[in-house]
Amino acid sequence: MSAGTPEAPTGRIAQMRQAYTITKRTDRTIGLRLLFWFLLVGGIAATVNLVLFGPSIIGIPLAVLFGLLSGTLAALIVFGRRAEKAAYAQVEGQTGAAASALQMLRKGWNVKPAVAFTKQQDIVHRVVGRPGVILVGEGNPHRVRQLLAAEKRKHARIVGDDIPVLDLVVGNEEGQIPLTKLNRHVQKMKKTIKPAAQTSVINKLKALDAMRPAAPMPRGPVPTSMKGARKMMRG
Repeated sequence: MSAGTPEAPTGRIAQMRQAYTITKRTDRTIGLRLLFWFLLVGGIAATVNLVLFGPSIIGIPLAVLFGLLSGTLAALIVFGRRAEKAAYAQVEGQTGAAASALQMLRKGWNVKPAVAFTKQQDIVHRVVGRPGVILVGEGNPHRVRQLLAAEKRKHARIVGDDIPVLDLVVGNEEGQIPLTKLNRHVQKMKKTIKPAAQTSVINKLKALDAMRPAAPMPRGPVPTSMKGARKMMRG
């Protein structure tokens, strides 16, 4: 590991602390938001518990316990969503942002960043999942669509006619997928292949990848800024 690359935190608390620090940079009110939801949901849960069990020797401790647990759960849910939003905001517009977002996909998806690129830093990433092979382009819309078309032909020759090869462009223009909606869009794509076929496709594509030059993906801010939020949300 290079001296300029910070080490990722290993403990759960350290990961959450890093995610909070990242979120705080773009969401100054995150602390107040978490406190609000903790008190609101915790207070409601405690009140409901008192109504059900009454202010008895058992009822009061249960109300406190349920209030704390419910409030903490609510705060964690809000924190996860705000952390994800903040992470996207920090990398949006940077080279490799789509790759960083795609790597937040959970199990069942094989993500290969920068399978193709141009000198102008137009990049195509690849995701293999139940929908088939998904090529994700980012960069200049005109150049990246040409790059996507070339990659679709290459991938189609490798995987065969039975495996769909899909493509999309990340961006905020018409016909493009915003970075913040990229993973949700990919996950909602129609599932057309079985897990066994997915594994076979990944193995076939390794031969194609072996013939490619190393991709000049940026190191540092883009992948690292997503890491804390990604680990915190995955658990």
